[in-house]
Amino acid sequence: MVHHSKDLEHLFRENIRGGHGPIETDIVYKKEELLGKATLFNRLTIKPGSSIGGHDHVTDAEIYYVLEGEIVVDDNGKEVVMTKGDAMFTGGGEHHAVENRSDKDAVILAIVIA
Repeated sequence: MVHHSKDLEHLFRENIRGGHGPIETDIVYKKEELLGKATLFNRLTIKPGSSIGGHDHVTDAEIYYVLEGEIVVDDNGKEVVMTKGDAMFTGGGEHHAVENRSDKDAVILAIVIA
């Protein structure tokens, strides 16, 4: 099933999980299209100064893959800078958060595995 970028549902969300500022969300595949294998497959544009608040992944797991820009993640209490091509996996009760401290948009692919 092909989804063209121009046809994706585009949302603006604020203060996700207690974070700050706007996050633009393009829904690449909806939960019902992922055959029970994942619950989220989105492209997120994180504006400068914006963040997604800290949260745990106990019964699921999440992958971040950086497409553009630079983000700072909290990887179980360790602060790590990620740039284009970097990936992060959080699951098994682990904790993460993400913030864009740069002056340019950061774009990541976020996938939540059920």
